Amino acid sequence: MSRIQTMPTAGELMTRRVITVPPSATVAEIARLLCERGISAVPVVSPEGKVLGIVTEADLIRRLAGVEDEKPGWLASLFADPAESAERYARTHGATAADIMTRDPATVSPQDTAAHVAQEMERRHIRRLLVVEEGRLLGIISRADLLRALIQPEEPKETDLPDERIRIAVLEAMAKEPWAHNPFMNVVVQGGVVMFEGFSSQEGIKRGLHVLAMGVPGVKGVIDNTRPLPAEMMHGI
Repeated sequence: MSRIQTMPTAGELMTRRVITVPPSATVAEIARLLCERGISAVPVVSPEGKVLGIVTEADLIRRLAGVEDEKPGWLASLFADPAESAERYARTHGATAADIMTRDPATVSPQDTAAHVAQEMERRHIRRLLVVEEGRLLGIISRADLLRALIQPEEPKETDLPDERIRIAVLEAMAKEPWAHNPFMNVVVQGGVVMFEGFSSQEGIKRGLHVLAMGVPGVKGVIDNTRPLPAEMMHGI
């Protein structure tokens, strides 16, 4: 296992030719565009190229579902936020992109790394981000685009390093991960092969340690010699 040489940026991975619509585009036009082009979202931009919002399949489905929205009862109306109610009404009954679009869409800059983009997608639970600079749309980056970050040219790892140097590097890497702390386990390195000795019963931690050790320069293999922690030792923890 080797490490990725350089983390690519959003600007390097993004799709530059992005289909966009003006704020005046109708719901029917947008739905037809998504179907014909096989895409799931389209940015809404001004004539100057400034990002105004984005219309996704979810926005169109919300618009369709709004046809059968039931009016809230009088009690619910007392506690409803008028602004929120009006906003929902506009998005579920609107006829144009400006009416139904998601405003202030999630964006990244072209200099942001693939790791940052991936974190934003995970945090926001979305499948795409607009790449914007000074308010202008440069491109769009999707989960599929991010996959290319995993197949970038790789740098060769150092080999035939002293075992003690490898052992120290493994211990240092473990010290950075709270889940890797285990007073009942020892690390031994022989011929570049890392061996975990002692007690460890959680399979998830074993997998994590295997990946961690294989990411250390000079490591040629990993052997897990740990055993389940005895019950009497568990009581003493």
